[in-house]
Parts: sequence; C-alpha cells; structure tokens
Amino acid sequence: MSESPTGTIRLTVAQALVRFLAAQHSERDGVRQRLVPGAFGIFGHGNVAGVGQALLQNALDPAPAEAGAPAEEQMPYYQARNEQNMVHTAVAYARTKNRLQAMACTASIGPGSTNMVTGAALATIDRIPVLILPSDVFANRAVDPVLQQLEDERAMDVTVNDAFRPVSRYFDRIWRPEQLIPSLLAAMRVLTDPAETGAVTICLPQDVQAEAHDWPAELFAERTWHVGRPVPEPAALDRALEVIRGAERPVVIAGGGAIYSEASEALAAFTDATGIPVLDTQAGKGALSADHPLCIGGVGATGNDAANTLAAEADVVIGVGTRYTDFTTASHTAFRNPDVRFVNLNVKAFDAAKHAATMLVADAREGLAALQVGLSGWQAPAAHGERARQLRADWEQLVEPCFQPHDQELPAQTEIFGALNELMGDTDIVINAAGSMPGDLQALWKARSPQQYHLEYGYSCMGYELPASLGAKMAAPESEVVAIIGDGTFQMAPQEIATIVAERIKVILVILQNHGWSSIGSLSESHGSQRFGTKYRMRDEKSGMLDGDKLPFDIPANIRSYGLEVQEVSDTESFREAYRRAEESAEATAIVVNTNLYGPNPPGIGWWDVPVSAVSRLESTKDARAQYEADLAPQRHYL
Repeated sequence: MSESPTGTIRLTVAQALVRFLAAQHSERDGVRQRLVPGAFGIFGHGNVAGVGQALLQNALDPAPAEAGAPAEEQMPYYQARNEQNMVHTAVAYARTKNRLQAMACTASIGPGSTNMVTGAALATIDRIPVLILPSDVFANRAVDPVLQQLEDERAMDVTVNDAFRPVSRYFDRIWRPEQLIPSLLAAMRVLTDPAETGAVTICLPQDVQAEAHDWPAELFAERTWHVGRPVPEPAALDRALEVIRGAERPVVIAGGGAIYSEASEALAAFTDATGIPVLDTQAGKGALSADHPLCIGGVGATGNDAANTLAAEADVVIGVGTRYTDFTTASHTAFRNPDVRFVNLNVKAFDAAKHAATMLVADAREGLAALQVGLSGWQAPAAHGERARQLRADWEQLVEPCFQPHDQELPAQTEIFGALNELMGDTDIVINAAGSMPGDLQALWKARSPQQYHLEYGYSCMGYELPASLGAKMAAPESEVVAIIGDGTFQMAPQEIATIVAERIKVILVILQNHGWSSIGSLSESHGSQRFGTKYRMRDEKSGMLDGDKLPFDIPANIRSYGLEVQEVSDTESFREAYRRAEESAEATAIVVNTNLYGPNPPGIGWWDVPVSAVSRLESTKDARAQYEADLAPQRHYL
C-alpha cells in the first residue's frame, strides 16, 4: 500500500464514492487487478445529478493528485437498458473473473432500484460479488413523500430499498456523508471474501449524493484487498482423511467453488493420485475436464445415469465447493447408501457442515492439495474406478441418438447442443440459465475447461442469458461467447441487445424457438397438468382456452430492429454453417433455430421433488400423484 497522504479533499458523496471505488484493487496469488473496473447505470431523478454527475466528471475531468492523494483513476461507465439485466451482466463478469472483480450498478429511486432486487438475489444465491447502488429518498425529509417513495406509517426510515436486505450479503443506507467511509470499507471486505460474498448494497439518498463533504485524502489512496486461501486445520484434516481411507466406493462432487478457487489442476492431481471418480454440479462442470477418464459428469436431478448410479452407491461423498442444492441431491434421493458419509471441503463453514459432514473449512485448491498429501499411498479400489469408466461409456452410448436427426420436421434442441459442443473451442464460453436446456446441457455437455460451461442454475433466472453474454465477453474478450436462449426467455429480456450493439461487443446469440415453455410443459405433463398454460398460442374463441393458432411473433424481425444480424435455420447442418459464419464475423450475430417443442430429451434416473395435488377430479393428476408418492420413498435426511 502506498504512503498515507494527508489533508482533506472537498467532494460530493457521489464523487467520493466514484473516486474511492476507482482506487480499489484485489490480489490473489500475486496477481493484482482493479476490484471495481466499471459501473453500469441507468439514470433517473434519483441519481442523474448525483452518481451520474460524478461519473461524468470522472470521465471528462478526473482529479489530479491533490492534498497528498494520488490522481483519480477513471471509472468506465456502461449504459444499460434494464436494471435487472445490468446486474446480471455484472454477475456474469464477476463469475468469469472467478470473483476477483466486481462491477458496480447504479439506478434511480423506486422502480429503477427495485428492478435490481432479482439480480441481487441471483448474485447472493450464487455467491457472486456485485456492488449495487440504489438511489433512495431525501435524507432531510424536506420533500416528503418524494416521487416514487413508499410511505410506511410505522417508520420514517423504511423505503422500498429495504427489499434488498434479505437478498444482500451486506446492506447499508448512507444518511450522512461521513457514514460512507466505514460503509465502503465494509463493502469491499464482503466483495473480496470468498465465504461471504454476494450482493453488496449501499443505498444512496438522492440529496446525500449531491452533498459536499471534506474527506480525508487517505480515503482515496490505492488499497489492495487480499483474497486469501485458507488452509485446512490439522485436526479437521485428520478427521477427513480417516473417513476417506475407509471408503470402498467414494466419489467427489465438484461444485462452483472448485472453479472460483482455480482448483482444476489440484482436482486432476487428486483424482489421478486416488482414483476417485468426479461428478459435477451445474456450477462445477468443467472443474475437471471431460477428457479425463474419471470425469463422469453431471449428478442429481438433471445429471446423467452414470453419475447418479455412482452417487446412489457411494459410501463416502467428498463435496468440493458445493452447496448441495436440491438439484444436486435430487431432492435428497441421490445418495441412497444407508451408510453414506460426507466430507465437505468448502471455504464457507455453513456449506461444509451440510449433511452432518466431516467438515474441512478451507480453500478448495489448498484443501485438495492437503488431502492428496495426506492420502499418499492410498487409492480407491481399482474395481470402483473401472466401474465408473464403464458406466460413463454406457451412458455415452445410450445418449448418442440425442445428437442425431430424428424422424420429425424440426430438430430436437439436443441436436443443436451436440453440434455446438463440437464447434466451440475449449476456452469459449456457453451461457444458459433456465428451462429445459440446463437439464439437457448438464447431462450431455462435455466441458473441456473450467471456463467453458457458464450455467446460472442457483436461481435459474429466465432473462439471465443475454445480458450475461455481454458481461462474460467483457471479462474474456479473447473467448467466443455463446448465449443459448429459449424463445420464452428472449421475450422476457431482449433489451441488452441494444447495449451489445452500442458497445460493439461480439457475442453469438442462439435463440431456440419452439413456441412454448418446454421445461415447464414437460413438468406439467408428467405431473398431471397436461401442459396447461405452457404453449404460446392465441386464445380460441370457441374453447376460451389458449389453444388456438401460434402467436405471430417474429423473433428475427425483432432482433433486426436492434441493428443485429440474424440468421434463421431449421436443421442442424444449417445451424453448423450459420455458426461458422457467426464465428468468422467481427460483429455480434443472432441465430434463430426452429426446434421441436417435445424433444426428445436425454433419459435420466434423477428426480426432483415437485409436489402433485393430493386430490383431483383429473385422472392425469391422480396417476401423477400415485407416481409422486412412490418416488418419495428414497427421500431422507443425511444424518
């Protein structure tokens, strides 16, 4: 850290905020970088003359060195079109940077700010850092109520921004200028803490943003926030080693923490040394390359049969950086061995303790290295490894038809995924979040690097994919970034196409058009609700139902209206050709693929707990309820 300056500098709260953020850095393993490399924003009366003015001044007239403080660094500004989208963009950026950088997002008071709540929830659930700066009411209360202000008869300090409290890892509201100093320092700590990170929300009353204050110059000195790698406590390591050494059928479950901690090499070395098969979650796919013979693939509700068979037989489960969502555990039906035991390696004690596990609270990379040393000379039974490899080979043979043309007019989306998996490079990035596609992708996709598979499945937020492609490309400009988007998701959040065009960001958008919600339609059908309300149809005047003609919505024309090149295809070979053209282009491109609403999709033995109505007059629902009760039988707590 540089020598502490002396003196004070007179700035508004917003100007001080921008200048402070521009001086923050993160460091891990000797690599130092800007912690907050830019700000997304949409301006309104709550922030246009506060944070907006500060960003403008920073861009046009950054402050020189003064009062002993270093010169002001530039804080790049990016104009977004939708507040929720810009948080998704920021999250994708931070995730691609392995959580070592975090973008700021500013919005106006009222709906502009509350639009960011969904993005904040996603960031906190997925444990991804993002700095959220919602504008707020007048602190002086001279204007009361201000436009878009919530009036709460019980308390004068409650605003709509209190909705951020339960979905933020850190929350504060700056009623007076001097409160900004400790709040910013606390916020930076949370942004850079692997165990505590998520959405960090600092609410900014609009009059306070514009208020001047004499700030200590040392506030604006460069600071480096060191991202640590906690090592295992020796006694905890010994306990974990004892459990693993007693295993006959152990498995590793690699979660997102294995990727964010850059533990892929350590995981491969651990697997090579011990012969333990590796299963992966949606966030952890690619932690071990699909080319590794003991990478068995996705586990859980949307996992493959090979991984789920091994999970069901496992006597020891070693969770590495996973929080064990219901999809990973198949709603607590995946691990069926009555004597199964868990060893959880996680930087967060809350996750390490799940399933009555033997806890190993440590950085994933450091923890794996310590386990490998401690297990020196020990290996899982050779027959267990052979069975894992055979199960994987059997699964790959079983699902090979998913990639082949079927006797139907339009291709299944699995055909497109197979082609895309072959076409994309090892360090290119595929992005998806919701619908039937994450299930197909986790079961079928072969991720050859930690970066390649970018699935947001902690919140499974429709609308994430398109803005996320922007954030991922900003973070990894050398990679081809492909967002796979369903036509339902596209209709929810196409706005950031305008930002992609304005910033001249080269991404490839693949929109699969099947005129319905495929995932929910399939779920509805299997649970006795006959795909009700899941197709995009006109209302039929005779039946009164939404079962008439298809909607005349023209997605290619809609995309072209943003100024983006579009290719429309209806078969896999045409898709391959369109992708090659998009890859060669220097501009962003969209490929609209007409696909079959009904699949087929890959088979699977995974299960997900979605309760079915206990009573009904519909025979379809009665049958589904009987099946549901049978499927509940293996569900249990892991104690």
